[in-house]
Amino acid sequence: MDFSKLAAERYSVRKFQDRPVSKEDMDIILKAANVAPTGCNYQPQRIYVAQSEEALAKLNSLSKCIFGAKTVLVFACCTDEEWKNPLEPGVSSGQQDISIVAAHAMLQAWEIGVGSCWVNYFANSAVEKSLGLPANEKVILLMPMGYPAEDAAPLPMHEKTKPISETVRFI
Repeated sequence: MDFSKLAAERYSVRKFQDRPVSKEDMDIILKAANVAPTGCNYQPQRIYVAQSEEALAKLNSLSKCIFGAKTVLVFACCTDEEWKNPLEPGVSSGQQDISIVAAHAMLQAWEIGVGSCWVNYFANSAVEKSLGLPANEKVILLMPMGYPAEDAAPLPMHEKTKPISETVRFI
């Protein structure tokens, strides 16, 4: 599939088959995430693959947006390893880096038939505490993923893309 077609056809899957993502498919997805660019290539990403009943129960109790997925990726940033802007105190690339990594995983997944949904609807600190993450790791997003159910479909808002002229400015 060419990238333009992949980007246009991908949508947030909110209904999955009742099975986890296979090891073979997960390896492909994680390899794509691992080669994503990050600030100075510091690679501050931490990706937790939740597939156990215990981990999924914790995530389901903390977010109503897991959608029955049997695999959830938890994307976190190791704040000790993120690039820090020397010209602007308090500015770092961690959240951007993790977003790039997650986008690579999400798009690679779609290419091989695995759907996903980018989720920010949860209390980040509660997830960190529940999963026992180190204090220097901050959760950025959750990504439920799996094989789309037969009747999975994009929400109507998926088709509502603004014209480029409304979102791009040449200066």
